[in-house]
Amino acid sequence: MAEGGDIDAELMLQVQKGDMAAFEQLVEKYQRPVVNLLHRTLGDATEAEDLAQNVFVQVFKSAPRYRVSARFSTWLFTIARNLCLNEIRRRTRHPAQSLDQPVEGEEGESDGSWKPAWSDPQARRPGDSILQDELEQKIQEVLGQLPEAQRTALLLCRQEELSYEEIAEILGCSLSATKSLIHRAREVLRARLKPYLASGQWRKK
Repeated sequence: MAEGGDIDAELMLQVQKGDMAAFEQLVEKYQRPVVNLLHRTLGDATEAEDLAQNVFVQVFKSAPRYRVSARFSTWLFTIARNLCLNEIRRRTRHPAQSLDQPVEGEEGESDGSWKPAWSDPQARRPGDSILQDELEQKIQEVLGQLPEAQRTALLLCRQEELSYEEIAEILGCSLSATKSLIHRAREVLRARLKPYLASGQWRKK
């Protein structure tokens, strides 16, 4: 049994026994957060969807070796970050595919498969649509200019289930360094998004 009552770890232990329904539950719960992280990091909705599939393929393939040494979400986002870093390195070797290329599907995919973690489409008024789209474009632009560690730390901070300690584990750095990365990233976003944000989009946890 998983320590600390981690229901997701319990599900992963069931996956280890061949329970596909348990795996489907994990995919359903984490697909959007994983795609969101990858999309914001890579700036390409299609590649984010493809890479997210690879993340869950890796999760499934790793099931026989899975051990409950951390929360499942920490383990999952570590896999997602590692695959994302591999993709960034691949792009560096093949610069024709640049991280600065225009973002596809910035307004969200038509099938609703991706929604930014800090955006609530249900709360939009018709008159807000243009401003919201402009904000989303500016957020992506600023995120793309952040160093990878800062960007990933900030994006992981938006995952409500992850503590600072867990984010530090995913990033492979100390707790104080993680907090510093998040603080610096927030300061950059606050400064560059000040004309777009009235309040609180990137408030502290």
